[in-house]
Amino acid sequence: MHALQFIQDLATVMLVAGLTTVIFQRLRQPVVLGYIIAGVVIGPYTLPVIFIHDENTIRTLAELGMILLMFALGLEFSLRKLRKVGATALIAAAAEIALMVWLGYEIGRLFGWRAMDSLFLGAMLSISSTTIIMKALEEQNFKRERFAQLMFGILIIEDVLAVVLMAILSGIANTGDLEPGQAFGAIGKLTLFLVVSLVVGLLLVPRVVDYIARVSRNDVLLVAVLGICFGFCLLASEMGYSVALGAFMVGALVAESRSVARIERIVMPVRDMFSALFFVAIGMLIDPALLLKYALPIGVLTVVVVLGKVITCSFGAFVGGNGGRTSLRVGMGLAQIGEFSFVIASLGLTLKVTSDFLYPVAVAVSALTTFLTPYLIRVAEPLAGVLARTAPRRVMTVMSTYTGWVNAVGSPGGQRAMVMKMVRRLVWHVVINTLLVVSVFIAMAFFYRRGFLGEWLADPDTRRSVMWSLAALVSLPMIVAAYRKAEALGMLLAELGVPQHVGGSRNVAVRATLARLVPLAVMLAQGVLVAVLASTILPPREVALVIVVIVALLTWLFWRLLVQVHARLQAAIRDTLEKPPPPTDDH
Repeated sequence: MHALQFIQDLATVMLVAGLTTVIFQRLRQPVVLGYIIAGVVIGPYTLPVIFIHDENTIRTLAELGMILLMFALGLEFSLRKLRKVGATALIAAAAEIALMVWLGYEIGRLFGWRAMDSLFLGAMLSISSTTIIMKALEEQNFKRERFAQLMFGILIIEDVLAVVLMAILSGIANTGDLEPGQAFGAIGKLTLFLVVSLVVGLLLVPRVVDYIARVSRNDVLLVAVLGICFGFCLLASEMGYSVALGAFMVGALVAESRSVARIERIVMPVRDMFSALFFVAIGMLIDPALLLKYALPIGVLTVVVVLGKVITCSFGAFVGGNGGRTSLRVGMGLAQIGEFSFVIASLGLTLKVTSDFLYPVAVAVSALTTFLTPYLIRVAEPLAGVLARTAPRRVMTVMSTYTGWVNAVGSPGGQRAMVMKMVRRLVWHVVINTLLVVSVFIAMAFFYRRGFLGEWLADPDTRRSVMWSLAALVSLPMIVAAYRKAEALGMLLAELGVPQHVGGSRNVAVRATLARLVPLAVMLAQGVLVAVLASTILPPREVALVIVVIVALLTWLFWRLLVQVHARLQAAIRDTLEKPPPPTDDH
């Protein structure tokens, strides 16, 4: 009986969603709006007829749709694109998110809403919709325009910052307050999780996916990829993060495989079906009477989203060195909110820290701004022409001069630019390898708390010593790599920071001292971080001293082998990121 009721509910959802989306497609409107309206129609608040008997089952399927939606966004993310977006996208996205979070919070407080509601409202208003924007640009044949490429870059950075924002919101929801120490702690833990997951994932996920793609049919590949997706979501959940974060990250890792085009083709139909359930479930939460009650806040927030995003994104694009026309088109194209806002709203409901009215208010604002998106993109070009003709000549001259100056400063070239590029690369290598070392010890501490090796080693001191030793052995290649990169960085900084006329006759000695201090400082920082963050497996002092001596001896004996191991791992990651994915045929 339960199975029959479930099929009846599912049939109702899909039939109504299909009918409304056909109508919206004929009207040339985003189908997402059709899904939401379908949910409103069959929801418990609109009509006296009961369409859905088991809403919990539909919402469970909607959660599945959210995971697949975030996974598909990750597939479109691509770390290769992140390397190319440059400072313009970072400036525009950071300015937009900071201002919109602040505006949303202040408006919420102005309407008398609780601080937590206002904070989540600001987060919902800050992220534009990748799916809706790409669809609108594709329909108007703008995807290859320069402003569209800038928009893609900003959306990529927004997606990354949205993940950070969700982690901070989760921390605030759990503690009820935001202190600087907690914020930096949350960002630090998230950064560690992201870096380690990306580095290890780049070594494993693309190669596993490509192997399965070579030897399997599409149905086998689909099952395997979805298994990897849900497995990574489970890992993220175990680490205290949302499954949405895990789905997005694993999508970005799969996007680095050479089979990504084929994977997108076979995953998208599944995503489309379950994301339809996700958006319909969103519509089912909307009470039309509640929308009428909050009509004023919805109208105000819609205006704020459009104006705020146009101003901040246009300003960020202009500061990054783009002309006024291009900057305005970027700002007007990003003036809406979408699927990430729904995920943040769902997070608030799941954590039980937001009021019931906030979700439908955010959905209504998203629906209105989504409806306006195609028209804003279409009118941006003529509006830019009108502003260019009516603006004072002096203002246009200043803007043109500034744009030329930024482009000249940002252009690569010169020996100093090459040296600074080398310094930045070495610093990144040191930071990443240090984070990997720390993560190994934190992972061992996690296993220790879960009782790992407890069946064989009952004595706590012995078990801590063994696990500390295992962590040290596993992290040896990264320790050696961090030392070597820090040594090279020290030599480079010594050459740059101590000119010949400063040290005089002792110039060589001064440079040599500075070159040795940098790797020693890096090793000391690694030791302090490991001791603090993995203190639960810190062995007794005498045992720790013996372990350090043994590790140092092993490092000296197997130095060349450890260097080769790290070099191969680094080459594997570079190969994954730099090789363009070739077109693959379906099997």
